[in-house]
Amino acid sequence: MATTRPATVEVDTTMRFVATDFTTVNVRASMRYDADDPYAIHVMFHPGNPDAEQVSWSFARELLAAGLVEPTGMGDVRVWPWSTPRGDAIALALSSPDGNALFEVSRSLVSRFLRRSYALVPKGKEGDSLDMDATVAKLLADR
Repeated sequence: MATTRPATVEVDTTMRFVATDFTTVNVRASMRYDADDPYAIHVMFHPGNPDAEQVSWSFARELLAAGLVEPTGMGDVRVWPWSTPRGDAIALALSSPDGNALFEVSRSLVSRFLRRSYALVPKGKEGDSLDMDATVAKLLADR
């Protein structure tokens, strides 16, 4: 019996929202990588209030990887190494017309998440897992 390899990597975590005075608030979140969307990672923020909507951000997997070692990104998403009394982390800054938010995320958790994503789709092989014919057919069918 053949076993199929999972097509996604998802980790649940707690990120720390960093306020302007550098106080922090824990926020439940998850990071997801899907081999069907090989260039992107998705971060979902789960509200404490069950009636509130989940907030989701998508950005390049390579942006997250580069941010482990140096400041990277411009505009809506920026990532950089961040040291805290709790240990090494990365800073994840998100900007939208509705406002800005800065989060602290465990560097080791992000590293493990990225390693697992590279096990699904190796770095530099993202285009190999795209079915361009199916994508074009879907785009044309949606017209």
